[in-house]
Amino acid sequence: MGIDWLGGYSGPRIAVKHSYDILLGKMVQPAPVTDDDLEVEYLNSASVQWNGIEVNPDKTMWATPAEIRKLSVRSGDLLICEGGDVGRSSIYEGTAGRIFQNSIHRARSYQGNDVRYLKYLLTSLHGSGWLDILCNKATIAHFTVEKLGSLEIPHISIQEQRRISDFLDIETARIDQLVALRNLQVTKLLATLQGEAGRVAGPEWQKLPLRRVVDTVQTGTTPIEILQPVDFGNIPWYTPAALGGTLDLHDAEKSIRREDIRTVPRFPAESILIVGIGESLGKVADLDHEATGNQQLTAIKTCGSVDRRFVAWRLFAAYEEVRAWAQYSRVRILNNDVLKSFAIPVPSLECQIEVRKELDHRLVHFAEFREAAGRFSILASKRRQGLITAAVTGQIDVTTARGAAV
Repeated sequence: MGIDWLGGYSGPRIAVKHSYDILLGKMVQPAPVTDDDLEVEYLNSASVQWNGIEVNPDKTMWATPAEIRKLSVRSGDLLICEGGDVGRSSIYEGTAGRIFQNSIHRARSYQGNDVRYLKYLLTSLHGSGWLDILCNKATIAHFTVEKLGSLEIPHISIQEQRRISDFLDIETARIDQLVALRNLQVTKLLATLQGEAGRVAGPEWQKLPLRRVVDTVQTGTTPIEILQPVDFGNIPWYTPAALGGTLDLHDAEKSIRREDIRTVPRFPAESILIVGIGESLGKVADLDHEATGNQQLTAIKTCGSVDRRFVAWRLFAAYEEVRAWAQYSRVRILNNDVLKSFAIPVPSLECQIEVRKELDHRLVHFAEFREAAGRFSILASKRRQGLITAAVTGQIDVTTARGAAV
């Protein structure tokens, strides 16, 4: 009889708790309880990412010296999410002394078993869908100590664990490197496009404040009482999350009925949307249909003396400059008066149209490359997952399969 979640394995089995020392962390203690309590940095489930452990020196709690000794993490410990994205795991590489919250399990080697092998097993388990069943994802999923400890895994020698882990360390790193390289290419192409959009072609380009080239500037609102689910006949209501980053708009998550639109600011078709507050301040999108949005979005309606799409490209190119232009207190704010005073270089209308057409042409090619890169990442992720499962189940001979991932 095999292991249900490892369909390709039918060899000897052992429970995780017999190969690794499993310990759940401590509930956050925000204040000292005794005079002996110490303030200590801790890790939570958000700290545990597939590509490593993210530490935050500002995240601290109080604990007794005995708890700190018991819960201290050290290099080589495998940290596993108990809640949230259950089963997500990563090996800690850092200084000792940090402890971990009760949203994390710590797994340590027992009798020399390789924690890398357990990490790869959990990666396979995470991608198999079995965690949804084991942790009852229909409610609030928890990968409890009992569930993790009793999880059956292949019972193989420590030498074989190391061979498999060494193989997967190399092959998954090669796949990850290829994906990172493709993503870097996308980033560089986008930077090139942005640089081209910000180019000034000649001395005849006149720098004008936006108030000279726009008819209206209006900011949205959040009318909670009239927001509806998205409906084809309604007016879409956008938030900054809909702005895709290259003048494009994703689908709205809410809408407003046409009979209610008179009560909120209307963003006319052929407007430019710009984020005026928050982390994504300065992001721009081209709006080709009637809409509205929340208070973080401002719609700019250009006048007839300029090409709307050209103005959108100039604002896209000036992203960092716009962010620096914004007023800053606790948060950056680009109010309408400040926005209208922002200046952009403007050539003749004929030149604007020519520049805009060239940039739109380049954007098509960039979008095609970005889409292909996205498909590559998906395929690489599937290949990575399949390779891990095949290796930990013994479906491939890791001593002869090196290089098979690329």
